[in-house]
Amino acid sequence: MPVRKGAPTPLHLGTGALCAALLLTGCARTPEPAPASPTRAPRPPAASAPASPSGPASSSAAPGDAWPVPASRIPGLGPATQARIPDGTSQALVVTGASADGNTATTVLYARNPAGRWDRAAGPWAAHNALKGWTHDHHAGDLRSPIGVFRLGDAGGRLPDPGARLPYDQDPGFAISGTGFLGEPLEGSFDHVIAIDYNRVPGRTPLDKERPLGQGKGGGVWIHVDHGGPTQACVSLDREDLRELLRALDPAREPVVVMGPGAELAR
Repeated sequence: MPVRKGAPTPLHLGTGALCAALLLTGCARTPEPAPASPTRAPRPPAASAPASPSGPASSSAAPGDAWPVPASRIPGLGPATQARIPDGTSQALVVTGASADGNTATTVLYARNPAGRWDRAAGPWAAHNALKGWTHDHHAGDLRSPIGVFRLGDAGGRLPDPGARLPYDQDPGFAISGTGFLGEPLEGSFDHVIAIDYNRVPGRTPLDKERPLGQGKGGGVWIHVDHGGPTQACVSLDREDLRELLRALDPAREPVVVMGPGAELAR
C-alpha cells in the first residue's frame, strides 16, 4: 500500500492511468521512439551564486534598481515580484530562466531570517524548464512553464521518502516510461517530486487529477528529477539536488516557488 506521510489517504492512480492523465499536464510527454542517434543535452551550468548579504543590504541588484537592493528583497527579484510572496513565507525557491524562450534555469533556495533579511540557504542548482520557455498564460500542451509565485506543500514519488518534511506520498503510480524531447529516457523522473500549486487542490497527493481552473489550463506541474532535457511545463533538478531540497523545505515556513525568466522576475 502507498504511504502518505502527514496527509489524508491519497487518490491512487495506476501507471497506465497516470500516463494518460499526464498527457494534459506539465510533467510527462507522450512516449515516442527515440531518434536513431539521440543526443543527450548537457546539463546547464549553474550561474555563480549571489553573495549572501553581510550588512543592511544585499550585493545583488535587479535591472532598474538603485544600488544596493534592500536586504528585505531576494536578490534578482524586483519589487513587484517580491510583493507577491506572502508575508508569512520565510522560504522561497527562486527558479530563474535563462530567457523567455529558453529551457534552462538556475535555482536557489532562500530563507528569511528573524531580522527580515533573505539569505541563500541552498544552491545554486542547474535546472530545466519547459521546451519552449515561459508564459503568463499557461495552457495544456503549450510546452511552456507558468510564470508566478506558487505554494509548495505536497511531495511524493515512486521511491521512499528521503526525509522530506512536506507530506510525502510514496506510490507506484509515479512510474513513467518513454523518451523525452531529445530522445532521453524518462524512467526515474518521478522517483521524487514536489507539486507546484498551479491549478491543483493543495493538501492532496501530487497524483490528484482535479483541476480547479479546468483541464485546458494544464496541471500536474511539478519539480521532479531531471532526465537530461526540457520538460512539458515542470522544473527538473538533479536527483541529489532535489533530495536536498525535499529535506530543506519546511511546511511551517510556508514555502513558495518563484519561477520565470530573469527579466520577468526582476520587475
